[in-house]
Amino acid sequence: MNALPKAVRPPSPDRRLIVSIHDVSPAFADPIERLAEMIGAILGGPRFAMLVVPDHWGAAPLDRTPAFARRLREWADAGVEMFLHGWFHRDTSAHSSTAASMKARYMTAGEGEFLGLSADEAEYRMRAGRDMVEQAIGGPVAGFIAPAWLYGPGARSALKACDFALAEDHFRVWRPANNAVVARGPVVTWASRSPARTASSLVVAAAARTLPDWLPTLRVAVHPGDVTKESLMTSIDRTIRCLAGRRTVARYADLLPGAAMSEGEGRHEDR
Repeated sequence: MNALPKAVRPPSPDRRLIVSIHDVSPAFADPIERLAEMIGAILGGPRFAMLVVPDHWGAAPLDRTPAFARRLREWADAGVEMFLHGWFHRDTSAHSSTAASMKARYMTAGEGEFLGLSADEAEYRMRAGRDMVEQAIGGPVAGFIAPAWLYGPGARSALKACDFALAEDHFRVWRPANNAVVARGPVVTWASRSPARTASSLVVAAAARTLPDWLPTLRVAVHPGDVTKESLMTSIDRTIRCLAGRRTVARYADLLPGAAMSEGEGRHEDR
C-alpha cells in the first residue's frame, strides 16, 4: 500500500518574514534589477523593501539619473516599500570614542555614515535625502535605515526630529517617535567582501534555514555585492524559499500600530 503524501504545511500567520534589498542606487542598477527579479519570483510579487541611497559615495546622485528614478517609481507603484538609506553611505567622520572607532573599522568597510555625525548634520542629510527619494518615487518613504545599521547619538536625535515612521538596526525595528520596539532579532544577511566573511555568512544562513521559528519576525537583507558570488546567490535563493514556506511574507508597515503583533513585540525601550 502506497503511503499518502505528507500534507503541505501552510506558512504560520504569527511568524513573519520581511525581505529587503539594501544600497539601492544608480551605481548598482543591474545587480539591483537581478535581485529584485529573483526575490519577486520567490515571494510571488514585489513583496519586499528597498533601501535607497540618494547619492552613493557622492558619485551616483538619484536626481541626475532619471531612468533609474523612473524604475524606482515603478517598483514603488507596484508595492515595494521604499526606505531612505543614508545620504552618501560613506563614513567620513572623525570618531572621538574608541567604541565608535572600533565599530567603524570592524563592522563595515568605511560605510557607517551616520555613526559619527552631529545631530544637525544627520538631520540635514535625512531631510535632504528624504526629499530626493520622495521626488523620485512620488510618495512618502516608509522610514529610515542607517548604512551598515549603525547610529550615533546625533543620528538617533535626528530620527525623532525628522518624524520617520520606522527605523532599524542589526537587532530590532523601532518607532523613533516613542522608541517602541516592534520587532526583535538579528538580520540574516550575506557578505562578499572576503572569503572568510562569505563563508561565515553562508553558515549563518544555513542555520537560519534549520533553526526553530522562535522569532515572531525574521528579517532577511541582501546587497548588490551578493550577485558577484554564485555561492551567495544560491544561498539567498534557498534561504528565502525555505523561510517563505514557513512564514507569512510581510511588510515593514505590518509592524506599525493597527497590525497584528505577536507577544513580546511593541514594547517601549529607552535608546
